Amino acid sequence: MAFPAVLHTEWIKVRSLPSLMGSLLTVPVATAGLSLLICGALGRPQPGSTDFDPVLFSYYGLNFGQLAAIVFGVIAMGGEYKNAGIRVSLAAVPDRTLFYGAKLAMVGGCVFAVGLVASLISFLGGQALMDQGFGRGIADPGAPRAVVGCAVYLALVGVLAAGVAAVLRSVTGALSVLVPLFLILPFVVGDMAQGGGAADFLPDRAGQQILLQHPAGTLGPWSGMAVLVAWTMVATGAGWWTLRRRDA
Repeated sequence: MAFPAVLHTEWIKVRSLPSLMGSLLTVPVATAGLSLLICGALGRPQPGSTDFDPVLFSYYGLNFGQLAAIVFGVIAMGGEYKNAGIRVSLAAVPDRTLFYGAKLAMVGGCVFAVGLVASLISFLGGQALMDQGFGRGIADPGAPRAVVGCAVYLALVGVLAAGVAAVLRSVTGALSVLVPLFLILPFVVGDMAQGGGAADFLPDRAGQQILLQHPAGTLGPWSGMAVLVAWTMVATGAGWWTLRRRDA
């Protein structure tokens, strides 16, 4: 089968499975909805705040949106192993590399598309809701990078999640690894390091540097994104090796 045909079958799965479509649509709802809520409710830095970043403030809901992207990537890949469904998929597409590549492309493409919509709504709506004098325009330094970077970040997180699911071959197992990695470990390591260090190289901390208007610290916006790409390549590479070597 040609790659476009396999990609089309993966899109049919996304459209037809409520769990996949639901988790995908949750990405923009959680990201933009919570971001607009916080920007409208607060709208200015807290008294005494010295690290307020107006561009990053528009993406308050990203931590919740990335969880939806993780769930989407995990279900898209890990769901294949439920009730031995992977055997049917590989019977239709015997070339495992082709099947895996189409799966990752569909996950990344879908999350990027909804992530870009969420990013635009979050930035434009969030900045408009902020108190006068604190908002930024789309042409201000760092803003275009953050708008596109948010979508790229979410897409990479979704693909990374799919790679981990391919390694563990389980939705529950993959989520039990990824949720602590993104939501718990950064705070634990950050507190232990007292100012960054190893925590800056975790996937979420590194990737979200691209959302800062004026990044400061160990990693810059592009070096941070490169770290996230490296995490994603390791996860997807391990997933490819597992899919190629292990029986369905």
